[in-house]
Amino acid sequence: MIPIKYIALGWLVITAVVLSSFINKKNSIKTNSADKGFAVVELFTSEGCSSCPPADELVAKIEKESADKPIYILAFHVDYWNRLGWKDVFSSADYSHRQNQYANWLHLQSVYTPQVVVNGRTEFVGSEEGTLRSTIKTNLEKTPAADLTLSNVKTDGGKVSVQYHTQGNIGNDVLLLAVVEKHAQSNVERGENSGRTLSHVQIVRALTSTPVKAGEGNASIALPKGFDAKGYELIAFLQNPANGEISGATKAAF
Repeated sequence: MIPIKYIALGWLVITAVVLSSFINKKNSIKTNSADKGFAVVELFTSEGCSSCPPADELVAKIEKESADKPIYILAFHVDYWNRLGWKDVFSSADYSHRQNQYANWLHLQSVYTPQVVVNGRTEFVGSEEGTLRSTIKTNLEKTPAADLTLSNVKTDGGKVSVQYHTQGNIGNDVLLLAVVEKHAQSNVERGENSGRTLSHVQIVRALTSTPVKAGEGNASIALPKGFDAKGYELIAFLQNPANGEISGATKAAF
């Protein structure tokens, strides 16, 4: 007969293992062999917005966890906060326009920051960690409508050209290419975040849209000033211009 103290010790070990497993599942994004999908996570943010740093920190955490997963983070810095005292050097009116497109696609009354949109169809406050994690998980488990890959990535004369390959139902989708700066910091001197040093990840520095055809084709995008291949990557995705839904995505190194 096994002594009671050893049985108790055994139960303690099992309990510890179960609790550890639960904590790991709660605090990380897990994928398995059944996962077929992807998640394009678009964050609309601004250095002039005091509510935005927690969202920037959250996507940085997700990015660190998901290096080997089909999770594509794009941080769009909008420009409408600039008039309040601090000009975000990463901001662009084009990105504010893109956010307004989502307001139309998703039937929203207004735009706000920080806002996250996942795969073009689900939006919520960008600092809501539980919502972001569950939405990513749901999309990783879906079978995508299309498959997208890139090849022959070449930089020349201030632009990058690629060959794309598609499979599946691309419908009337367009191909979007985003040149993304992986990491940057800013010392904010004015506005709501005055005196803070803000860290950013996956900053969209250039974005272009081009018609796409089934099979394969070519596309290109101009590179931003200060481009350094080591600190950037290229993210591509297929999007329906009628409703914003994203059907496929991929990325490539320079």
